[in-house]
Amino acid sequence: MLGLKLSTDPRWVNIVESNIDEILTDHAYCEQKAASNAISIIVNHPEYPELVSKMVDIAREELEHFQMVHQLIIDRGQVLGRERKDNYVNELMKFIKIPFRLRVEVLVDRLLLAAMIEARSCERFRVLSENIKDVKLAKFYRDLMISEADHYTTFITFARELGIGVDVEKRWQEFLDYEATVISSYGSEEKIHG
Repeated sequence: MLGLKLSTDPRWVNIVESNIDEILTDHAYCEQKAASNAISIIVNHPEYPELVSKMVDIAREELEHFQMVHQLIIDRGQVLGRERKDNYVNELMKFIKIPFRLRVEVLVDRLLLAAMIEARSCERFRVLSENIKDVKLAKFYRDLMISEADHYTTFITFARELGIGVDVEKRWQEFLDYEATVISSYGSEEKIHG
């Protein structure tokens, strides 16, 4: 369904399990950034009422996820650490920095970028839910995987609906190909995209 070209090696979970507190902090900030991204789409594209309404829903849901992850951190007797750079997302963003583009092309790229991040997060959550030994975390990531899949679908659907005059399917395939080259360098850190 997601179309990702490269799957996460399940052994990545062994790295995660060696420092669960680290991945929880990273995950919390991923949720915060996802909420901020939805708000940014609203700010930059207010002319699409349906998009604005759905981004409000996603921003709220991502903040709820942040709160859930933060509560897990507290329940483990820890505190939220400092924000980490998400090198994976930064690499993906390089793909969309092309000057002199139509507004609709910028919107499509922003939506496809968001869809890509949600797709990879969904895939990573699936790997975690199927391989992590902690039963509570396995269920937690299974539930979040379903939500991430819904967000992925929302972003890609809006790209297709609003991308009038843009070959969205071609651009999505380009994103998938580029993401495969990016993600091949990751999978060795206790980060959601690391």
